[in-house]
Amino acid sequence: MQARIYQPAKSAMQSGRALTHQWVLEFAPQDQRRIDPLMGWTSSADTLGQVRLQFDTKEEAIAFAEREGLAYVVEEPKVSRPTPRAYADNFKYDRIGRWTH
Repeated sequence: MQARIYQPAKSAMQSGRALTHQWVLEFAPQDQRRIDPLMGWTSSADTLGQVRLQFDTKEEAIAFAEREGLAYVVEEPKVSRPTPRAYADNFKYDRIGRWTH
């Protein structure tokens, strides 16, 4: 049973970094998903696919996985570096790009 430890990225629908500071431990799927012939719902016999544990630090998540004897993979978060911009740069004389109105 393989576990994945990662820090979730922010949603495309949010501008802030809320809910991205905790570390998550999820299990890899063990069983294939099936479509129920009567209702058309997707189901699986793998109950660990529903488990999602949250930890405050990466070390806590690793310690939990080692204590429980789980094989795990740690995925480091990609750090984005926003470039600082000023509103006044839109009106510079030597601005790159055309003024369109």
